[in-house]
Amino acid sequence: MTQIEYARANVVTPEMQSVARREQLDPELVRGEVARGRLVIPANRVHLEKHLEPIGIGIATRTKVNANLGNSPLSSDVQCEMRKLDCAIRCGADTVMDLSTGPDIDAIRRRMIDASPVPVGTVPIYQMAERLDDIADMKPRDFLDVVEHQARQGVDYMTIHCALLKDHVGLTERRLTGIVSRGGSLVAKWMFAHDRENPFYTGFDDLCEIMREYDVTWSLGDGLRPGSLADACDEAQFAELRVMGELVLRAWDRGCQVMVEGPGHVPMDRIEMNVRRENEWCHEAPFYLLGPLVTDVAPGYDHITSAIGGAMAAWYGASMLCYVTPKEHLGLPNLDDVRQGVIAHKIAAHAADVARGRVGARDRDDALSRARYAFDWDEQFRLSLDPETARAMREETLSASDTTDTHYCSMCGPKFCSMRNTEELRQLRRGLE
Repeated sequence: MTQIEYARANVVTPEMQSVARREQLDPELVRGEVARGRLVIPANRVHLEKHLEPIGIGIATRTKVNANLGNSPLSSDVQCEMRKLDCAIRCGADTVMDLSTGPDIDAIRRRMIDASPVPVGTVPIYQMAERLDDIADMKPRDFLDVVEHQARQGVDYMTIHCALLKDHVGLTERRLTGIVSRGGSLVAKWMFAHDRENPFYTGFDDLCEIMREYDVTWSLGDGLRPGSLADACDEAQFAELRVMGELVLRAWDRGCQVMVEGPGHVPMDRIEMNVRRENEWCHEAPFYLLGPLVTDVAPGYDHITSAIGGAMAAWYGASMLCYVTPKEHLGLPNLDDVRQGVIAHKIAAHAADVARGRVGARDRDDALSRARYAFDWDEQFRLSLDPETARAMREETLSASDTTDTHYCSMCGPKFCSMRNTEELRQLRRGLE
């Protein structure tokens, strides 16, 4: 049985217990959310037998952050991607996706699953495309074999673009940036070459059988997500979203867990509408967003444009944010790009959790504020989302100072330090009482 089938049978699994402990929730609440389909626990049975630490993704839990990794045909290798994996997990990524499109796809995925304590996701059509000279040569049976192969390796969730239908492709003709999803463009190309419906849509039930066997969580891919503000919320995007809602119900009927991927570029004033529409049309299945990026004019800083949109989307009810790095739209991220991308989106996720009143979410903020007022620098570093950067910045300040007094920072100095002055004032007042 899968997690959702156990939950519907009123069984609280060890994985549900683990999620409940992590989230400080009642195990019965977790079970109820899984049964309802509002919470998924991506936990392939094969990965569980290794060292996977189950997490919950859903509206009842804290907002999760995914980090995309993987090589390209032009750069990186297994060792480089393993360093990125280690960096992403140390910085707090809740899941990782192997989006490799170049050589060594199998080797990279195998190493990631063996090393990762967090769920690992993939986009199987990338491996299919790598095997072929042209995606038009793909046979539906071959794709099923790739999905089953990755499931046997231990992949916890898979993005498959099942909801992009043949009739949708023409809706993108008026777009400024067309189809920007790699998987979506490959599916569209196959349908055009064969003049047939999306084989992942027509073969959805067969795919569900594989997913259910290993308890791989569906991530319904948004093949028609907007790649620019000009294309946001258009007919193509929402036509695909309606089909996603249909597929959510079909997946649930077949004992599969499922979450829904969301749009890439959306202006701030339309983010709430996008989240609420997904919740309504897709029956409250967890919403997994790329970004959304709120402006198109910041190449090199798109981790910021994405984190802004991600914080808003999570506040309105999104369940997981897919990080964007500073190198989005420019190239394959390096180690530092991965670090910056994860930290930016952990900030966004945490800010939303505080605003949503998640259990214990603000405890860390209050503890750091107490340490800040006490000038306990080591405790501030320990509690910060990026201790290494915070410590390095402080040490840079100390190296330029000839004092051992640490009860201020270099921005204010001892004379103008408001917290130092406040404490002196409090001591004076206590002395007069």
